[in-house]
This record gives sequence, structure tokens and C-alpha cells, in this order.
Amino acid sequence: MSAQHGPLAAVLPRAECLHERGAVEAAIARIGAEITAALRGERAVFLTVMNGGMFFAAPLAFAIDADLEFDYVHASRYRGGTSGHDIEWIRRPQARLSGRTVILVDDILDEGYTLEALRDFCIAEGAKRVLVAVLCLKRHDRRVRGLRADFVGLEVPDRYVFGYGLDYHGQGRNLPGIFALRDEGVGDG
Repeated sequence: MSAQHGPLAAVLPRAECLHERGAVEAAIARIGAEITAALRGERAVFLTVMNGGMFFAAPLAFAIDADLEFDYVHASRYRGGTSGHDIEWIRRPQARLSGRTVILVDDILDEGYTLEALRDFCIAEGAKRVLVAVLCLKRHDRRVRGLRADFVGLEVPDRYVFGYGLDYHGQGRNLPGIFALRDEGVGDG
């Protein structure tokens, strides 16, 4: 890992590596094969949730053997912080969703408020089905009722996690693995 500055520099030396790069890449390859099978040749809209989802979405797209139309959406609850409630729409997708399968790709399914809003938006736009693919699923019981991921790469504990798209106060998305804070109460993930 390269030298880090700012908030990440203080926590990275104490962080636990939950999943190294090889495990992440293997999980992405597995999900790609699962999505290929689910699509059965159908041309779907591959909708990346920015910013964190792009680190997972790019290698995932290469692992899917199907014709895909690419677009992205940018919505946030956190705005650079570690908690938030209201969805802020920064960019809505431009692709036509009506009558199509949408693969909604994000870095993590935690409580799920953002993914729920995005899934519901796709349905309201007429998508015939929305398949949710996440790199990480956080293990806890606070998830939005009725929301689940169709494709999950790795499970992570109910701790603040970062790396491979997930950030710590806007930093660390480009770390080559998935890390968790060891200290309880440091950040509210």
C-alpha cells in the first residue's frame, strides 16, 4: 500500500484485512458467471452506483459474458461522511429502463436505503426486473425490509469497512483489499 495521509493514515495501521485482492477478484469472477447464467443472452442495462460501485463494476463487467448497455447513477446518503438519511440525487441514469432487465451494481449492501431508492426508481421507470449485485454484504439485522442482493461477492462483519471502492472519510477506495476498523466506536459505518 502506498503512503496515506489524512484520516485514513490514522486508522490503516490498526485495520484488519478481511479480504485480500485475490479473494475479491475470485468473488467478482464468480458473480460474473452467475449474472451470465441469469441473463441467458439477454441484453441488460448495467447500472453502476457511483462512486464506490465503479471499482467493483469495471472488473465485473469483464466477467459477464453478455451484451450490456452501460450507464451509471450517482446518489448518496453520506456526502463524504459516515452516516446520513436522505437520498441526494446527483445523476439519474440516461438509458431507457422500461421493459428491460437492470443490473444495479454497488460496493456494499449495508442497511440498504440507497439501494432501495435506486431499485424503486428503476421499477418506477418500468424495468421488467432489477438484479442487485454487490461486492460486500454487511452481516446485521438492520437491513431495509424486503431488500436483498441477488448477487453477493463477500460478506463482511458489522464494522466500518473500506477499500476496493468503499471509503473511509473519502479515502481508501483504491486500496487493493477490503479492510475493517478494529476499534469499536471509530467512525460510524
